[in-house]
Amino acid sequence: MGILKNRLASAILLSAFAGSALAVELPDIISDNAVFQQNSMAKLWGWTDPGCTVTVTPSWSGGKAYKAKADGKTGRWEVSVATPAASFAPQSVSFDDGKAPAKIDNVLIGEVWFCSGQSNMEMPLRGFWCQPVEGAAQAIAYSGKYPGIRMATVPKRGSYTPEDRVEGKWQLSRPENAPDFSALAYFFATSLTDILDVPVGIISCAYGGSKVEGWMPKWKLDEYPDWNVAKEKAQPDSVLKEYERINVMYNAMLHPVIGYTIKGFLWNQGESNVGRHKEYPFHQRDMVKIWRDEWGLGELPFYFVELPGWKYGNGEETAAALFRECQHKAAEITPNSGIVCTTDLMYPFELEDIHARRKQEIGERLAFMAANRTYGIKGIPSTYPSFKAVDLQGDKAVVSFNNADAGLNPNMDLQGFEVAGDDRIFYPAKASEDWNLHTVTVSSDKVKDIKAVRYCFNNFAIGTLKDMNGMPLIPFRSDDWDDARRACNLTEK
Repeated sequence: MGILKNRLASAILLSAFAGSALAVELPDIISDNAVFQQNSMAKLWGWTDPGCTVTVTPSWSGGKAYKAKADGKTGRWEVSVATPAASFAPQSVSFDDGKAPAKIDNVLIGEVWFCSGQSNMEMPLRGFWCQPVEGAAQAIAYSGKYPGIRMATVPKRGSYTPEDRVEGKWQLSRPENAPDFSALAYFFATSLTDILDVPVGIISCAYGGSKVEGWMPKWKLDEYPDWNVAKEKAQPDSVLKEYERINVMYNAMLHPVIGYTIKGFLWNQGESNVGRHKEYPFHQRDMVKIWRDEWGLGELPFYFVELPGWKYGNGEETAAALFRECQHKAAEITPNSGIVCTTDLMYPFELEDIHARRKQEIGERLAFMAANRTYGIKGIPSTYPSFKAVDLQGDKAVVSFNNADAGLNPNMDLQGFEVAGDDRIFYPAKASEDWNLHTVTVSSDKVKDIKAVRYCFNNFAIGTLKDMNGMPLIPFRSDDWDDARRACNLTEK
């Protein structure tokens, strides 16, 4: 009798719940403290009772409301609302389905960037175990000076099925929150807001150890030889960890936030693809196109970071250098993209630390690139010296450069150059700069007839040659003594 009574009470409760209204449900990415992209049609979405009409009223619209009808089966609705110019004045947005309304407060209008990749993007200001971020204490202590910076961090997740929901509410820039902010993304945000004087919102969506293929949909991966989602799915966790799997970050982390209106993408990834550099430019290009297509906002800028130095353990001393070379090829074949050079941003003692600590300069360089290329602010440094040509003169070689018309840094000990003869054995080279011609002459007493010159073309090499703005020379080689350059040839695919 007691069991029957309990069942009857439960049935009455369920019946009452079924007849009541569901509150307007919003994804975490649309929460208090959010930043919406200025001067855009910002996409908002959520869930309510199937078939209901949701009225969305932004505080900045002068009373104008936007209406959206929820899907008859899933209850999902979406609407795009016009946003004004950027402002530090707090706003709000109301959502009303006629039954159980919702509201988000302390919203700002500014610039929004999506930051993704693996651990060097994920790395928080508080650092990883025994791996600090340089300047973190100061950044955290002074984070309250930037009330216009907010960050939403998507937690690390993996799924072989596309998901609709993921955690990650917007957090204010203040000392109690900043330690968990992506360090690189935070320094980008502080630099960008200093330059533009507008609020900056960051969506941090990164997973340490992930491959570029982890951020791509199955339909595209199925087109690649040697990449098999079904085969990987069958592998147990004891064989393949979540961070090593392909497709799963796209489904569980990226898919739920696709469409949130942004200005562009930042990307710091590649360590887990070292050794497969030949295919990387094309896979990254494909990923960027897919993301842009799914956001539906045109060729959004895509700026990324050169691979850090480390003792990459596959026995190939130039594995990382070959990968960096192909990263620059990726920038060449991907419209509206750019790569920042980081050869100078390592310390000798970081040979065994893949998480280089100098995140502030990387964030600043990304902000400089965005300010110049995306926001059209002339004069901000955003280019790097690069190899142009070499004049082989027997026991010496003279190297000339692009983007060095204003000169190179004088009075420096120019390390990182190597030369080789017909035996293809490279030796460290002495280097001297011609201050008038902006060229560098290299030589070695071990090479009497130089046939090739390389610069920082190793897994771990710290460059010292920079232009007058302090932008480092991009690593290069003048030879094509293995098939990596041919594999990265733009005419191949």
